[in-house]
Amino acid sequence: MRAIADREEPVQATQQEAEELRGIDRSLHPEEGGHARLIAPSGEEFEIPDALFHALHQAVHYLARGRAVAIVPYDKMLTTQQAADLLNVSRPYLVRLLEAGEIPFERVGTHRRIRFEDLMAYRRKRDAERRRRLDELTRLNEETGLYERR
Repeated sequence: MRAIADREEPVQATQQEAEELRGIDRSLHPEEGGHARLIAPSGEEFEIPDALFHALHQAVHYLARGRAVAIVPYDKMLTTQQAADLLNVSRPYLVRLLEAGEIPFERVGTHRRIRFEDLMAYRRKRDAERRRRLDELTRLNEETGLYERR
C-alpha cells in the first residue's frame, strides 16, 4: 500500500458525507487570534498552522458541493494528457500551445512535461482574457442596443 503522501487520486464525498460537510463548511471561520486543532484517530491533539487550516477549509468547501478534490504539489510535473485534462482541452491542442510557447515545458526524453504551477498560471491568464473579451462584447452589445442590463 502506498503512503498517503503518494496518493494524488481525487477524493469525492458521498452524498451523506457532503451533507455533513456543508454544516462543517458553514462553521469553519477562523477566529481572530485563535488556532485550529486537529484530533488524530489516536485522540492526540495538534495545533495546526493557518496554511493547513485554509487548505482543509477549501477541501471541505468543494467536497460539500459534490466536487472531487486532489492535493497536487505546485511543482509537480504533469504529462501532456494530465495537463490537457486539467484545461479541459484535447491533448493535440495542448501540444500546439506548448510548441507555440504559450506554456513552458520540459522534455524528458521524447516526452513533454509541464509544471503544474506553469499550467495554472496559463489558466489564470486565459480565464482573465476570456473575461476581458466577454466584458468587451457585452459593452459593444449594449452600445448597439442588442443587450440591455437589468
